[in-house]
Amino acid sequence: MSLGAGDAQEYCQSITAFSGKRVMPIAGTPTRGELLARNGCLNVVRQPAAPVKPAPGQPGSGSSYVQDTPEIFVAVLDDERIFAFNGHVDLGTGIRTSLGQIVAEELDVPATRVQMILGDSAQVPNQGPTIASATIQISAVPLRFAAAQARLALIGLAARAWGMDAADAALLRTDNGCVIAPDDTRLTFGALLRGQRLTLVLDNTAAVKDPSTYRIVGRSTQRVDLPAKATGALTFVHDMRVPGMLHGRVVRPPYAGHDCGEFIGKMLIDVDRPSVEAMPGVRGVVVIGDFVGVVAEREEQAIRAARALRVRWRPMPTLPSLDDPAKAISNAPAKRRLLLEEGDVASVQGKPNTTTLTRTYVWPYQMHASIGPSCALADYCDDHITVWSGTQNPQSLRFDLSRLVERAEGDIDIVRMEASGCYGRNCADDVAGDALLLSRAMRRPVRVQLSRADEHQWEPKGTAQVVDVTGTVSDSGETLAYEFASRYPSNDAPLLALLLTGALPAEPRVFEMGDRTAVSPYTFEHRRFVCNDMAPLIRASWFRGVSALPNSFAHDVFIDELAVETGADPLEFRLRHMQDERARELLEAVAARAGWQRRVKPDDANARVLQGHGVAYARYVHSRFPGFGAAWSAWIVDLEVDRVTGEIRLKRVTVGQDTGTVVNPDGVRHQIHGNVIQTISRVLKERVRFTDGLVASREWGSYPILTFPELPLIDVVQMERQGEPPLGSGESASLPGAAAIANALFDATGVRFREAPFTADVVRAALQASLTLVL
Repeated sequence: MSLGAGDAQEYCQSITAFSGKRVMPIAGTPTRGELLARNGCLNVVRQPAAPVKPAPGQPGSGSSYVQDTPEIFVAVLDDERIFAFNGHVDLGTGIRTSLGQIVAEELDVPATRVQMILGDSAQVPNQGPTIASATIQISAVPLRFAAAQARLALIGLAARAWGMDAADAALLRTDNGCVIAPDDTRLTFGALLRGQRLTLVLDNTAAVKDPSTYRIVGRSTQRVDLPAKATGALTFVHDMRVPGMLHGRVVRPPYAGHDCGEFIGKMLIDVDRPSVEAMPGVRGVVVIGDFVGVVAEREEQAIRAARALRVRWRPMPTLPSLDDPAKAISNAPAKRRLLLEEGDVASVQGKPNTTTLTRTYVWPYQMHASIGPSCALADYCDDHITVWSGTQNPQSLRFDLSRLVERAEGDIDIVRMEASGCYGRNCADDVAGDALLLSRAMRRPVRVQLSRADEHQWEPKGTAQVVDVTGTVSDSGETLAYEFASRYPSNDAPLLALLLTGALPAEPRVFEMGDRTAVSPYTFEHRRFVCNDMAPLIRASWFRGVSALPNSFAHDVFIDELAVETGADPLEFRLRHMQDERARELLEAVAARAGWQRRVKPDDANARVLQGHGVAYARYVHSRFPGFGAAWSAWIVDLEVDRVTGEIRLKRVTVGQDTGTVVNPDGVRHQIHGNVIQTISRVLKERVRFTDGLVASREWGSYPILTFPELPLIDVVQMERQGEPPLGSGESASLPGAAAIANALFDATGVRFREAPFTADVVRAALQASLTLVL
């Protein structure tokens, strides 16, 4: 819901609290400084440290900024309010709810009593970007200890108030925001804190609850963010308004989707400012290098001005063709990086009574395809800067913006608001840079929303990938060797405004990101895994599953091919080569739920509609090799294929996940559903198209996504693992999907599909080609 000008001003006046230069967007939320100075408050803090520098070849910020006040994790107030702070953000994944449950569990209060503050750079601990499914698995850990520490401190205050010795104090308990004595005498947390000002340094050894005693964690809890979204309350950055705000639009250069090359930032010839200056509402045209933007009183005026502005660009240089991205990736220079080698792969290849298979699997460039184009609002002032953004990376964005406008990081606050989702990095950071440049020029708050074409063409794409796999099996059915090599173009994608203005050289930056889940989960005596690191071919950034989804696609289609080669049942073949007992148990549970049966005979060759089922398994292993594991996941897909049209209809997806301790079962189930839906869309439909080396997909017609009528039945199996460490679930369930669908397609048609997406045209052509070969 968008607010009118009067409503927006009233809203801002009613909910915006000011403390010095700091601006807080949440009603009644004290600033960090207010909490640290407040009487009647218990804070659990840690001293801020310089940000961790990224490992060579890994993403991260170059920031060295250290704030001058402690970072707060939990604050309990004498008015019974409880605040908790986490550096990660909620991307629609429900972590705001789950993190609140964790705090509430350790404090023994209802989850509704905990107000989570996420992502606001002026308030939260610097815990890095929200990536790698690491929020619950990693960044929630200090939050849990902080809440436990606060509870113990409150028990200590009660013991002193009641004059108890240590033995009697040990009998105190907490419930519903009270400390309770053995005789049922109670003191609320607020009453205990009146007149107190306690600041505790975070203790990561504080005694936390035994998971067997949990009453809140492990139980499904309603999402705290949904009521506001359902009723149209201000939630999304797109709807943010402040007094005196102007609207901006950008005019992008002609090299859509590129961020490397001598021409970047140097293509503009001139801008005919008078062509729009007389248009209604226009307040300015801003030009810096190749950055061009217009500012107007109203959004529709800015849109019209951006379309009408006459801009001359230099002719584009000839760009390498991307009509066949797989060919371009295979031919591009790369640096070989050995990940793991066991045994001697070459020693068994070519031996008598063996067969060696070599296959190539191809993944396309894909979009994050945020349904709402990215938006940001910036207010540049001489004494302070505030940016409202849907970024995943508030701290990194603050560093980039400080470089863009040459201001200290401490002068900039990023207020994180909801956006339209991305699961990776879309244009949310880029549009924040656009808004800040326009606000600096106008010395007024400026809101910028991208057009659909801007978002589609310029968002950093999920990168394409080419994977070569070779396996050797014996005539007796034994798998002897496995060799895997992935080619992965880099995915750094610096802030676009830095490149367009010339503040950052447009040089290729090679990231070592192709090694996610690059090692097969199946064990063989001889195996070798290699990653070929490459410079980017187009602008790309991390996307859900990063390289792990294409790597898992290759692993689990090839393992299916080996099973067929040896005459084994695909499920049994996988289990035979698994040493991970939790993986085995998961796969068996999913197979039981799906009613897996080995196919005895193929469908009637004359049938128009063919039936098939396929299985795949993966565990998301993130970060630099050897990385760390998130949740385990497995899919079994039941589908049908129309031989005449090539259309695929997924009837049922049985998907299982082992997440360790589950904080909110409904939240995990929703995450699994989201992974399944997005993955089906990516596998069956999504592919970026190029013309003359430029991104040609400008709207939904050229980049279709899955629709509601195409959704299958999704049956979720969650393994009971309460008490085990919690594991990330934001991406794991996406990984097996492509392979499971490809394997089900083979089961139905007898034709292997090794290059996504499996569109109806692709399937129809492959089936016709296979029929021609038979004839």
